[in-house]
Amino acid sequence: MLVAVTESASDTDPRAEYSRRLASRQRTVARAARRETLLGNARVLVFILAAVVAWFVFYQRSLSAWWLAPAVLLFVILLLWHDRVNQALVRARRAVELYERGLGRLDDAWAGTGEAGLRFSDPDHPYAADLDLFGRGSLFERLCRARTRDGENTLAEWLLAPTSPQEILERQEAVFELRPRLDLVEDLDMLGATMRSVADPEGLVRWGSAPRVLRADWAASAAVYLPMIVLTGLVLWIITGYGRLLFLGGIALEIALSIWLRARVNKVVGAIERKARDLALLATVLARLEREECRSGRLARLREMLVAGDHSASRRIGELSRLVDRLEWRHNQLFAPLAAALLWAARHAYAFESWRAASGRLIGPWLKAVGEFEALLALASYSYENPTDPFPAIEPSGMMFVADELAHPLIPRSRSVSNSLRLDQDLRLLVVSGSNMSGKSTLLRSVGVNTVLALAGAPVRARSLRLCPVAVGATLRIQDSLQAGHSRFYAEIRRVRELMSLAAGPLPLLFLLDELFQGTNSHDRRLGAQAVVSRLVKSIAIGLITTHDLALTDIGDHLAPHAANVHFEDQFQDGRMTFDYRLRPGIVPRSNALALMRAVGLDVPDSPLPMGDGPGVRGLT
Repeated sequence: MLVAVTESASDTDPRAEYSRRLASRQRTVARAARRETLLGNARVLVFILAAVVAWFVFYQRSLSAWWLAPAVLLFVILLLWHDRVNQALVRARRAVELYERGLGRLDDAWAGTGEAGLRFSDPDHPYAADLDLFGRGSLFERLCRARTRDGENTLAEWLLAPTSPQEILERQEAVFELRPRLDLVEDLDMLGATMRSVADPEGLVRWGSAPRVLRADWAASAAVYLPMIVLTGLVLWIITGYGRLLFLGGIALEIALSIWLRARVNKVVGAIERKARDLALLATVLARLEREECRSGRLARLREMLVAGDHSASRRIGELSRLVDRLEWRHNQLFAPLAAALLWAARHAYAFESWRAASGRLIGPWLKAVGEFEALLALASYSYENPTDPFPAIEPSGMMFVADELAHPLIPRSRSVSNSLRLDQDLRLLVVSGSNMSGKSTLLRSVGVNTVLALAGAPVRARSLRLCPVAVGATLRIQDSLQAGHSRFYAEIRRVRELMSLAAGPLPLLFLLDELFQGTNSHDRRLGAQAVVSRLVKSIAIGLITTHDLALTDIGDHLAPHAANVHFEDQFQDGRMTFDYRLRPGIVPRSNALALMRAVGLDVPDSPLPMGDGPGVRGLT
């Protein structure tokens, strides 16, 4: 058994800490707003003063133009100061929003306020839609704190697929280490907001790994030495009068070389001008992560991806940014003639290609490291906000799901009801019976969502949980498709066929079957459900099946001792149906469906009505 972290509680109360930080950032906002107002008024006054001085200088001609210098200098100082205060005000306001959202999550008022992750929705995935992983009020929205597309992608990948026990252990250790680092969360939230404007992260990776457009050949050497020849000829011509041929010859060769390289240089320069801004935004995030101390193995390796080699990732991007800034000098009217003589664009194009050859292939790993950091921080923030939720114990092999006081993590604690259950090599199936609304589907979702959390490396909503890595499959939200021409029943049997394939390995299957085959008649449903469940139990699989049809509960008896019946009860009193949502052994002893129908005004008899030859039958042809 692999156990990463035994502690679940935190020394810090998240509500108290968020409230303290919120109050602090609100005070910062108030101070910055006052300074912003004062500096704005001061700029207006200085501008008016400068205009008055300018009137005396240029119209009255009674003052020297030097009198304008102090006013202009003061205005520039106020402009720069005002800009810094504005930036601080924006950061403080974002921090206020950050901690307000945090308190909203603690109050279970988070649905619809975050990233829903709808782009990851896939109706054909074996459990994503069934367990409400994406969409408004989904698990992804509750977890996601990522500000970059790579962070969102990584988190979604972890929720959509199982991984190895060692990988889960490493994520748990990293999440536990990151849990108290609220300053890092706040800093990345500030910086990540700018990363949202990165138009095409995948395009950055393709650009960095694409073949070179300009190679280090004779033309590269010519771009270096021809400007030296031209400048030497010019100096000799000016000083001695004998360098004209050298100068003109060099200019002619530069023109020929420029024409030869023009298309490729334009291609390189055009690409870098589009990518440099995105890389500069990435560098701000990388620089913050590079400063973070990392002790756990997973975090240390991620940080090593950013700081390995002679230069860190942010410094490498900084070198490229400086090259891009120098390239822009060629647009200056005074420098443009000299830039042409120096083959400024061509020389920088070769420098860009050299940078890309040395560092371009690392852009993908840098983005991957940022994405993993953000995904781990998302799980760490969830752990911080739920300090009593423990990390699960991961069994490296076998078939096991043993939960003590398991509850659904998206249901507020004040309303959730926990239950304990055990599935293993000996007891592979639980047949859950009970009426509608009694808690059957919620139990299946509680098992599934906590399994997804556990396999992602996050804590779970339970007193304790032990499980092995499993492939999850569910039939809780199967729907028909008008576009594909598939009925709900057809969609369900296709999903069941997929689960049968998953049950062949390599991982054990955790199946969650809700009201199996309810779209067909009772006879076919019973035979089909028995056949499917029997085959699953005899495969590498454990799981639960729910039913309100008591005829299906004999599946538990038929497959004993590898299966058992459990149930949820309901009570009908004073015209109201009540539930305690507690899982009990055995088959549900009664059904209150008829009583509930009558309670809402339906006239339902105690025995079937005689089927006569009524007018509705006579009218059919």
